[in-house]
Amino acid sequence: MVIKGYDDGPLVAGESLLARRGFWSNYLMMCGDGSSPVPEWFGDDGADTDALSEVLFDPERWPVFRVPTEDGPGAVVIYRNLVGDYGIDYLLTQPGRSHAQQIASWEGELSGAGLTWHELLRLAESPSPAEGVEDPAARLLLILPLLADLELPESASARLAAALTSVGAPHDSALSTAEHLLTCLARRSHHDPTWGSPLSGS
Repeated sequence: MVIKGYDDGPLVAGESLLARRGFWSNYLMMCGDGSSPVPEWFGDDGADTDALSEVLFDPERWPVFRVPTEDGPGAVVIYRNLVGDYGIDYLLTQPGRSHAQQIASWEGELSGAGLTWHELLRLAESPSPAEGVEDPAARLLLILPLLADLELPESASARLAAALTSVGAPHDSALSTAEHLLTCLARRSHHDPTWGSPLSGS
């Protein structure tokens, strides 16, 4: 696989991994405090998570998850499996541009540009028929780590909980899991409304 503008490693399409047990517990364990998420929050168990981590973190095959949109910027999530320099890179694709632009990376915490809640929803809810992730719930969860917004609407937790249950999280704990994830994301540096959004192409 080739992503123009990103030449760091052996990229492979990763979208088929989204349906595997253990994916979301690997991907969304983004908090490092004493109440970090556990696999059961996402409908997985430790064996699921461990087994899939060997696939996700393989230095010979870097999974790529594409979130294309119908008529606007899209996103690409790449597991950067360099030995000794593991991370997850977040890229944006812009209409009319041939190369993707890296806007953020995760290496224990996110660095780079973030998006508002409404920008995340626009990306999640505008799937393109091009190759990539089409399910709005999975799209939202893939780009969720980019959230950097202090002004979340009251509906955000319920919207996120619905996405979690759609990908297999238990109904009875999905809302508390969603609230936990949003709280963890809120501890990071936040979007300054005076800054231009990465989605603007600036």
